[in-house]
Amino acid sequence: MKFGKEFAAQMVQEWQEAYMHYSKLKSILKDILRFKQKNKEPLTMATTTTTTKGALNRRASLYRAFSGLTNRYKPVSAMKNNEDEVILVSAVQEGGVEGDYQTMFLMSGEEGGEFELLFFRRLDDEFNKVLRFYKKKVEEVMLEADELSKQMNALTALRIKVDNPVVKGTDMVNLADKGFSSNSSSLSHSHPINGGKQGWTHMDVIQETEMSNEEEMKEIDDRHFRPAPLDVLDHVKINVELETPIATLRSVIKSSKSDLSFSKQELRTAEEKITQAFVEFYRKLRLLKSYCFLNQLAFSKIMKKYDKITLRNASKTYLQMVDKSYLGSSDEVTKLMGRVEDTYVKHFANGNRRKGLKTLRPQAKKERHRITFLYGFFSGCSIALIVAIIVSIHARNLLKSQGRDQYMVNIFPLYSLFGYIVLHMLMYAGNVFFWKRYRVNFSFIFGFKQGTELGYREVLLLSSGLSLLALAGVISHLDMEMDPRTKSFRTLTELIPLFLLIVVLSVTFCPFNLIYRSSRFFLIRCVFHCVCAPLYKVTLPDFFLADQLTSQVQAFRSLEFYICYYGWGNFKERSNTCEESEVYKVLYIVVAIIPYWIRFVQCLRRLVEEKDTAHGLNGLKYFSTIAAVTIRTIYSHQKQKTKTWLVLAAATSGIATMTSTYWDIVIDWGLLNRNSTNPWLRDKLVVPHKGVYYAAMVLNCVLRLAWMQQVLGIQTVPFLHKTALVAVVASLEIIRRGIWNFFRLENEHLNNVGKYRAFKSVPLPFYYEYSADKST
Repeated sequence: MKFGKEFAAQMVQEWQEAYMHYSKLKSILKDILRFKQKNKEPLTMATTTTTTKGALNRRASLYRAFSGLTNRYKPVSAMKNNEDEVILVSAVQEGGVEGDYQTMFLMSGEEGGEFELLFFRRLDDEFNKVLRFYKKKVEEVMLEADELSKQMNALTALRIKVDNPVVKGTDMVNLADKGFSSNSSSLSHSHPINGGKQGWTHMDVIQETEMSNEEEMKEIDDRHFRPAPLDVLDHVKINVELETPIATLRSVIKSSKSDLSFSKQELRTAEEKITQAFVEFYRKLRLLKSYCFLNQLAFSKIMKKYDKITLRNASKTYLQMVDKSYLGSSDEVTKLMGRVEDTYVKHFANGNRRKGLKTLRPQAKKERHRITFLYGFFSGCSIALIVAIIVSIHARNLLKSQGRDQYMVNIFPLYSLFGYIVLHMLMYAGNVFFWKRYRVNFSFIFGFKQGTELGYREVLLLSSGLSLLALAGVISHLDMEMDPRTKSFRTLTELIPLFLLIVVLSVTFCPFNLIYRSSRFFLIRCVFHCVCAPLYKVTLPDFFLADQLTSQVQAFRSLEFYICYYGWGNFKERSNTCEESEVYKVLYIVVAIIPYWIRFVQCLRRLVEEKDTAHGLNGLKYFSTIAAVTIRTIYSHQKQKTKTWLVLAAATSGIATMTSTYWDIVIDWGLLNRNSTNPWLRDKLVVPHKGVYYAAMVLNCVLRLAWMQQVLGIQTVPFLHKTALVAVVASLEIIRRGIWNFFRLENEHLNNVGKYRAFKSVPLPFYYEYSADKST
């Protein structure tokens, strides 16, 4: 792989604008090369002269005095020859502080020198950009290290207060109350407790002294050991209450920050939060170190490429400057990583370094060939079953049989549920594939734990497995019904869809570590947050999932039909009276508006918390959709359709369609910006082909109109049953949602890139009261 592609692949995608623009500098070098090739003759003569001169110098050097092997005498080749200098690099002083670097090109008078002069100007711009960003990020991690140090001081004091340890007859609580400071496990050096000025240097922010058990016991024997002071607990409040619906209601009445109760549950929750903070902080340090290394490597590569094209020796001088600069010489991040490792191993891994580093450095997920084989095998079997079902229907002429309507009304809705789920999973697999291809950091956006996110192969494995299971149920259902030998098992035949549903639900809620348990539990947790909305804080995975549920309205109605058919219907005779029940009709509407209601209350919660009117407008959009779905459903169930309900259904559906389409394209996708560098799109695009965006906008508008088929009077289509038409319309909505998913996450990713947001914020358990006083 070429370095340019490898460089782009290893970038922190949210920081891509802060990396050295390797391709831009490479394009300038190509211009220089083209100029050299146009003037090939002079270049050849100059090269020949240089080569001859070099050969004579090498021959003469054979007769010089030998300088020895001990390096006591400086070899002639190491002496600086001013005639060979190509560039001079210097740092501009700003107020006594080293500022940006500037390179002076000494050969600008030569033919084509303006290209090389431009190259070094752009090179300086890129280096100064990288240097400023790196300095800024190092300052940020140092401040964050300071905050973690204060958190560890409070945690250590809380441990002593809760555990009340006794070491060799000495009560640690009484000893700590005397105000002695710890000298064995302090995380911050000279940390002020009374809110005074910080007195530590950058590298003293986190200080961890590693000692063996023998040394610790020796210090205790010598009475040199002192526990952490407990008076730090007088200045902090704790915020460790788990976010639950009850806690949310309680926080409305009073502040979520409370005084310490010194309970073991409080200590355990505080440790969990600080552990998460350390893991995320260490990840930030690793990415910052990778950023530094990759940029140094990129500058080395581009300078060597320059030397190769121009036949000069400028890389040595420039790379010496890079090594001496803050980017190449600073070791704050490396030292801080070591101290974080030592702290984490000692305080959160019980001294087990392997266990601690395994948590801090999670291994990348390995692609397994058996997953590819299995989803290919399941897909092939599913296709074979589809062909078998089509052949069976055609051979037995089932489309014209007397039981066709009975089957479509009673059995088809039961199996269509699995079709909706499989189609949505296939669309999500396609989303994951293209997100990875265009480097959209979906795992960070969704907040997946590193190494647990499902790739497109895993999603295809699950979807193909479910489709195989459902299709096997369909064909077995048909065969058992048609075969004279199994007609006596009619009751068992009708229970096949219910058995499939029970299997799917059992796998979903299986507590054992089977079939991607972490992903299943993540999905269940998000669903629970959606059901309890607005009692949980709204995060992107929650409202993203709620948006998916709005495209699965027909799946929810299929679940309702399961309950009605097997609970109150006569499934043994394949008949039901669900459509005649007024309760069923009301629930038919309620089930359809539940996903939109969830999004509506989520928008209200975000409006209250973030004070952003955009969330209020988004809530109105979902409320208009609730009205449209309700009126349209009532209109479709009327036996004698009136013009008044038709007008109401058309008006509400039209308003909901227009507002939703506008919101999809302009707000969620960030497109239709007429002042953009890309006409009617946006300035930054991850897909290089602009036509994809125009096609997606048109397709979104067309598919949005599909759900108005009831209002438009399209109730039946030749050779297509009414329930099949409903399934087709529902499938079109799922396809539209799959397209929406890609561009919605692309826009979110670009927002993260614009704000250099590459890390999630982890709430800390302890809140220092004097910090609030100082800020005011």
